[in-house]
Amino acid sequence: MSDIQTRVATQVQLPTGYFLEYGGQFQASQEANRTLSLLSIFSLVAIFFLLIKAFGDWRVALQVMINIPLALIGAVWALHLSGGVFSIATMVGFVSLVGITSRNGIMMISHYLHLMKEEGEDFTEYMIVRGSLERLVPVLMTALTAGLSLIPFILAADAPGKEILHPLAVVVLGGILTSTLLDQIVTPAIFYKFGRPSAERVIAERKKIAMIRA
Repeated sequence: MSDIQTRVATQVQLPTGYFLEYGGQFQASQEANRTLSLLSIFSLVAIFFLLIKAFGDWRVALQVMINIPLALIGAVWALHLSGGVFSIATMVGFVSLVGITSRNGIMMISHYLHLMKEEGEDFTEYMIVRGSLERLVPVLMTALTAGLSLIPFILAADAPGKEILHPLAVVVLGGILTSTLLDQIVTPAIFYKFGRPSAERVIAERKKIAMIRA
């Protein structure tokens, strides 16, 4: 529709007092895009503040949200390979990915903090490796469960009624694949590089509690 608007604007000369108005499905699509864009921004902000509330540190919240661009890589790649176009359905898929991929980072980083707070680990490379390996199976299981449930919608691209479900499934499955794989590399590295302030706070709380109990 944007191509039509461009060609009409450059090739059609309207008489004075006349104007064109694009309505119908195109107008509804534009309004839906604006609504989803606002909701997407609101979701990102809400997730960020909820993560701050949960972890007590904005740096950890940012580290968790790094998974979102990792998911977008796969989502855009899958959308391109499928020959799809950006639509309301794909936008809903992108919004859904925000929550799905944030979960992986939460599982990983919360386990690092648990190991340091409850099991006496220090902020070391060994702790990072241990925490990543212990969370590998749960992350893969949840990713496989979500991914396998989307395959029927992807295979039934031409089936009646799948015009919305198919592009949504393509986007979500592509995002899950890249976020799950890259999460095992990027999240541990990012936490090891920038997570020391949060780790030291957790370790200090553990030592304080140990002194009180002693």
